[in-house]
Amino acid sequence: MTLFVNHLTHIDASLWSPTHGLMGASWHVDAELDGELGSDGMLFDFGEVKPWIKSRLDEGLDHTLLVPTEAPGIQVFDCAEGLCLRTQFPYPMELRGPRQSFTLLPWSEITPEQLATHLSTELSRRPPAKVEAIRLRLRDEDIETAAYTYSHGLKHHVGNCQRIAHGHRSRLHIWRNGQRDPELERQWAQTLDACYLIHDEDLVPQVDESLDTLSVAYRADQGRFHLTLPRERCHLLSTPTTIEHIAAWLAEKIALETHSRIRVQAFEGIDKGAIAEAS
Repeated sequence: MTLFVNHLTHIDASLWSPTHGLMGASWHVDAELDGELGSDGMLFDFGEVKPWIKSRLDEGLDHTLLVPTEAPGIQVFDCAEGLCLRTQFPYPMELRGPRQSFTLLPWSEITPEQLATHLSTELSRRPPAKVEAIRLRLRDEDIETAAYTYSHGLKHHVGNCQRIAHGHRSRLHIWRNGQRDPELERQWAQTLDACYLIHDEDLVPQVDESLDTLSVAYRADQGRFHLTLPRERCHLLSTPTTIEHIAAWLAEKIALETHSRIRVQAFEGIDKGAIAEAS
């Protein structure tokens, strides 16, 4: 007997791509469970499936940086913060943080298919009673309009959003003077794609402002974090990079550039986000 649950939960994370560098990711999680029916006529109560799987994903790779340790130019080693990641391709990056903020995978790249197989194997090691095997499927949200990925960290967050490199794949909706503007959406999604959003108070002071990198550092409840990225990959906000502030920042920037009344619906991954207006 097989039990299935579609749209069981979401995973939000960042990953290192040998082609694109630091990217945000958001995936739907579907699940299938194989096993034998119990005397109650059930394999596993639907009310228990979601919290059982979700709790294990939340304790594992959700809101971490997924690192393909066999990719070219990758180095991972111990440091005072916990672990240090250094990359060379497609650009240099250094990230230091507590071990639980990384998911290290012995692959050359991260794909949702390979990740789903890995998670299925891990969950099947200790399945619930009556369950013999668990299979997960990870899939991108179907987005026909503009979409982009971003990474960030929220040092004041009490949960795993405090990790300096976690991210999302998100829709972006923009109204200009009361009308949806697909071209503005496309332009801004392209501008923001694969970017890193920084609260400017977290910037590490630089003696030489001509350097082509920016560094971010802070201490959060889980430990100390430090990240250095190419300047061209970064956008600075004067506020924490919560989705509420991201929506307001975008609305204000677009209104200023277009001299229009702007409404922005900014998504944080799948099916959640914030709305802001400016003129």
